[in-house]
Amino acid sequence: MEMFAKALFLCLALALSNGAPAHPQEAAVDDADAGLPDRCEGLEFDAITPDDNGTTIFFKGGHLWEGFLGPAKPSNELFKELDEIHNIGHVDAAFRMQKGDHHDIYLFLDDKVFNYCNHTLDHGYPKPIQEEFPGVPAHLDAAVECPKGECGADSVLFFKGHDVHVYDVPTKTVKTKAWPHLPVCTSAFRWLEHYYCFHGHNFTRFNPVSGEVSGSYPKDARNYFMRCPNFGHGGDSKIIKCSDVVLDAITSDDTGKSYFFAGPMYMRLDTIRDGLHAFPITRTWREMTSGVDAVFSYTDKMYMIKDDQVYIYKGGAHYTLIEGYPKTLKEELGVEGHVDAAFLCPNEHTVHIVQGQMIRDVDLTATPRVANEGWPLPLPGIDAGRCGPEGIEVFKGSQYYKYKSAMTLAASRIAPQPLDITSGMMGCQD
Repeated sequence: MEMFAKALFLCLALALSNGAPAHPQEAAVDDADAGLPDRCEGLEFDAITPDDNGTTIFFKGGHLWEGFLGPAKPSNELFKELDEIHNIGHVDAAFRMQKGDHHDIYLFLDDKVFNYCNHTLDHGYPKPIQEEFPGVPAHLDAAVECPKGECGADSVLFFKGHDVHVYDVPTKTVKTKAWPHLPVCTSAFRWLEHYYCFHGHNFTRFNPVSGEVSGSYPKDARNYFMRCPNFGHGGDSKIIKCSDVVLDAITSDDTGKSYFFAGPMYMRLDTIRDGLHAFPITRTWREMTSGVDAVFSYTDKMYMIKDDQVYIYKGGAHYTLIEGYPKTLKEELGVEGHVDAAFLCPNEHTVHIVQGQMIRDVDLTATPRVANEGWPLPLPGIDAGRCGPEGIEVFKGSQYYKYKSAMTLAASRIAPQPLDITSGMMGCQD
């Protein structure tokens, strides 16, 4: 378990567009030997943005890096119009914005904005910044999108010096704020609900509404956002093999986000465009200081079980512990004893609880809640389980088993053929 928890933390530093950290043999080419800029030397990035596939792009001068490791390449290899049209080759600011079922990338150069979809420049671009974003100044330092729920409305934060120009997308209006306590950002980056101001080779995490900085900052980006020799998780660090994976819990919420829990860490998958990302559990659920035994989602709430306690968190932009919790398993679910796994199928109200080699059901609409007598399982030692549109998956070590329904799982006397956890699922090394 400790080994996999460390691997989850590595994903934070090494995640790529397909959600899987690079294999050790994919170590970065020495940029200095190729006559290219080397981000491990502590460069000050001009702009940072994810592309429409989820790969993070770092810009510096006329070059860019795709992902958190690998060599630099000329920017015009991906965005050829930067030189052909504007003949500058550098990017002042960049951000990605969702439009319908796809994402567009906006690149800012002096007083112009370029709009790309799938690395193809949209018709009519580049345009003057004022035409596309009225009230936003030219020669920007940084930009980052801020969707509704994290900001009051769908917005873009444009940075210039200590001023932040908050562009309201629906109304096309701008409000200017002064955040003198925040370093001057040469680039800005949103990673899930976290916002980062990059300055020099450091970064500072900030609140996108107030600009407030909490925690110990600045931190060196080379310890978190790239793989560099002798820094953080770079150098000789290894990615865990999929055959060594062991989970404590797994669940998916009503918005389709999946959560994997192991030891003190959890990994979250939103969409393939955002990849896999790992964080300490306490960053999102601060009361869960000792990890979890089982987790399931019901309506807009997350139920987290540890020992004989149930913690219920209300969802939203941030999870909040509901007043009066934790409560005992007996009080909340009518269950006593250790819980190995718990899962709830979409649009249902019955949670299935695994205890040893028994599965028991609890109707969440009943008052009081009472667990039934249960049924024996064909499979001992289940670590985690989840239910989705394609059926049930129960995890045991580095393998999992698929069942069409809870009834099929309870009625089975022989376990189906086990399936191996893959790098695409967990970001491990095949």
